[in-house]
Amino acid sequence: MSLPVSSVPGNLDPSQLNPSLAELLALRFDPLVWLPILAVGAWYFVAFARSRRAHPGVWPIWRAVLFGLGLIVTVIVTQSQAITLTLNSMALYMGRLMLLAELVPPLVVLGLPGHFKLSRSSPAGQFLSVLLDPWVALALWFAIIIFWNIPAGFNASVVTNTAGALLPALYLLGGLLVWSVILRPLPSIQGRSLGNRGWFGLLSGLPMMAVAATWLYSPTVLYTPYVSALCLWNLTPLQNQSISGWIMMLAGLPGMALALVQLMGWLIELADSGTQQPPPPAA
Repeated sequence: MSLPVSSVPGNLDPSQLNPSLAELLALRFDPLVWLPILAVGAWYFVAFARSRRAHPGVWPIWRAVLFGLGLIVTVIVTQSQAITLTLNSMALYMGRLMLLAELVPPLVVLGLPGHFKLSRSSPAGQFLSVLLDPWVALALWFAIIIFWNIPAGFNASVVTNTAGALLPALYLLGGLLVWSVILRPLPSIQGRSLGNRGWFGLLSGLPMMAVAATWLYSPTVLYTPYVSALCLWNLTPLQNQSISGWIMMLAGLPGMALALVQLMGWLIELADSGTQQPPPPAA
C-alpha cells in the first residue's frame, strides 16, 4: 500500500488508513524547504571544517553531530509523507509540531560553536539581543501556542492550508527562541542569571501544559475539521485529540525539568553566597 501524494490532505479511503512507518517516512521533494536546509547545512559544515583545520579543539565534533541531527529531523518532519495526513491524524500532526518545537531547537542550539562571539553593538547583535530578550521570546511563544491552538485559530489554519507550512515554521521559530534563552548560546549578548533562565523555562512551559490538559480532559472534539474525519489506525477523533494532549505534555517535560535544575542551581548559588565569610582585613 502506498500513500497518495495528493496536495489535499485527508483524501484517503478506509483501506489506506493503516500506513506503515516506512510509508509515513518516505521523503518528498519541495525545493522551498530542501534548498534552505541544504544551504544552512553547507554553511555550517564548511565553517566547521575550516575551524577544525585551524583550531582543532575549539569546535568539538559532538556539536556538529547534534546540528546535523537537527537538520535531519527537520527534513523528516517537513518532507515526509506524513505531512499529507494532517486531516487524518491530529496526533501525528501534533507529534510533528512537537519535534520541530522541542527536539530540533535544542539540537541546533547546542550545535552552535561555543567560541562564537557577537558584538552587542553590531546590527546583528542589536537585533538578536532584542529577539532573545526573555520577555520578547516569551510573548511570541505564548502567541504561537495559544492563538494557533484555540479552535478559531486552529480551524482557520487547517481550512486555509497554513497548517501545512506556516504553523510548522512558527513552532520551529518559537522553539528556537525559547531554547536559545534557556541554553544561552550567545553569552556576549545574553544575560547570565541562571535563575532568570530557570523561571523563563517554567513560564514558557505553562501554555503547552494548559493546551495539553484541555485536549486530555475535553469530552468533545474541539476542532471542526476533525469532528467527522476518517482517522488513521482506527482511532476516533476524540482519541486522537487525547493522544495529542499526551504528546504535547510529554514533549514539554524535558524543558521544564531543565528549568527546575537551573532554578535549583540558582538557589544553591544564593545559599553559597550567603554563607561565605568576608575576607579578613589586611594587616
